Amino acid sequence: MNAPALELKRTPLNSAHRRLGGRMVEFGGWDMPVQYPAGTMTEHLRTRTHAGLFDVSHMGEIEVRGPDAIPFVNRLTSNDAAKLIDGQAQYSALTTPEGTVIDDLLVYRFAEDRLLLVVNAGTTEKDWDWITSHRGDEKVELRNVSAEYCQIAVQGPDALSILQPLTTVPLDEIKYYHFTEDKVDGVAAIVSRTGYTGEDGFEVYAAADKAEQLWNKILEAGKYGEEYGLLPCGLAARNTLRLEAGMCLYGHEIDETTTLLEANLGWICKLNKGDFIGRERLAKQKEEGIKRQLVGFEVTDRGIARDGQDVLIDGQRVGQVTSGSPAPFLKKNIGMAYIPVESGSEGGAIEIDVRGRLVGAQIVPLPFYKRPKT
Repeated sequence: MNAPALELKRTPLNSAHRRLGGRMVEFGGWDMPVQYPAGTMTEHLRTRTHAGLFDVSHMGEIEVRGPDAIPFVNRLTSNDAAKLIDGQAQYSALTTPEGTVIDDLLVYRFAEDRLLLVVNAGTTEKDWDWITSHRGDEKVELRNVSAEYCQIAVQGPDALSILQPLTTVPLDEIKYYHFTEDKVDGVAAIVSRTGYTGEDGFEVYAAADKAEQLWNKILEAGKYGEEYGLLPCGLAARNTLRLEAGMCLYGHEIDETTTLLEANLGWICKLNKGDFIGRERLAKQKEEGIKRQLVGFEVTDRGIARDGQDVLIDGQRVGQVTSGSPAPFLKKNIGMAYIPVESGSEGGAIEIDVRGRLVGAQIVPLPFYKRPKT
């Protein structure tokens, strides 16, 4: 007999996605919208030029409280949480003793004895098990509070003007990777100037039972339904946006087989902060030099590179595409892959095996897209 299918988890906005015509798919054990009727291309371009709205309530949240909150998090993560001030967040990673990546995450500092770790949806349980199993003598209280939160991201050049009427917080005063606790539409919320699209924008965390109120109010404030109004966006647009911005996706560019240095994430690898899990191996790799590196490429022939396709140099297979897709805003076909360091210089030629046909591509600097500075 076949084993019964596991029931998919649902975010508090599942019904809202269905009412809006979202096409639902399985993603990391969750029932999520991959796109809406406007289509991925339109959602992507609207986020780049105006604004897009994303349900990221499937992400996990782990609370760390206690007098040793910072030393504990610092021992498990690669970045330096001791450098944070209240109201600041940082991008970091949970690392194995080999220097590879358990998960990438955001670390939010509310106070010296209160941190919040925001982790990926598909790895939340794995991360929780890793964090709790590596608890030492530190005085900390750990709670998996994922079910208590919704998380809604409004991203794009118009994000600030859309969200501002719903809060008394002067949003333009919140610096990138900083946050505040206040209210949005009268709802207690964390308002964070962060995102995963390459655009300016905000992520709003609030009680799960307030998700639909906030979602609908932000859509209304963004003039959803008008020609250039705010659009709800699905997983597909989120993926193409982050790929254009050269951002890593767990399970693609980073996982337990890749180190931070190979993934161009040395900047979140603070070897001089003191000991942390994987530090010794990463320090050794930095001293000896990496043998492969993550690069970006543009396809120069007709064809689209897709995740998992082989990469060849001079007829020899040297790696696989970690992420590949058309780039709607750049109007190019792009991707990322790990290749030998000696072959990874800018302008170098590679080939992608697209269903048995070799398609030419050229190595280009990352990120592919940078938003214009205002």
